[in-house]
Amino acid sequence: MTALYTWDVFSTLDGYGSYSEDGDWGGYWSKQGPELLEHRASVFEPEQRMIYGATTLREVTEIMLSGLDPNSLDEWNQRLMRMPATVISSTLHDTLGWPDATIERGDAIDIVTRLKEESDVPLRSQASLSLNWALMKAGLVDRLQVTIFPVISGRTGTSPILRGADDFDLELLESRTFDGRSVELVYRPSVR
Repeated sequence: MTALYTWDVFSTLDGYGSYSEDGDWGGYWSKQGPELLEHRASVFEPEQRMIYGATTLREVTEIMLSGLDPNSLDEWNQRLMRMPATVISSTLHDTLGWPDATIERGDAIDIVTRLKEESDVPLRSQASLSLNWALMKAGLVDRLQVTIFPVISGRTGTSPILRGADDFDLELLESRTFDGRSVELVYRPSVR
């Protein structure tokens, strides 16, 4: 039996995963609420293995380990930090202080294929855009979980979440609305 692999990504309505410094939106584009935070905590309650690319690990450790971002104290982020993580990288030489992380070198498709075969727990990746575009193309992403925040960041948006992806059909498996404003959509992707 192979482990389920979920690509979990936050986005604006216009498809951006982050914003430039002059965007000054705040974490979650200042749209988090108690329902969203409670749901995110429940998503990270069961044991899972996190999968990161080097760029995402650098960004996440800067946010989570600096102590400067108040959102790093959210329960789901605290649970995230306790999850074992595999970082797929040819450039990193250490885990930058991320607890319980290991670095794997080599082809990402081969590594994730092996992890899916060997893992007793589900696999989850956050952001890691180019990594997950390649994994989707290879048919290794079982679930695409997109949380859409009710903002348009056309001027300040960076990192379009799907700009580099191939064409896919998406089967909607779940949808939820949080706090009357943010929407989570869970799809099963298949290469077109």
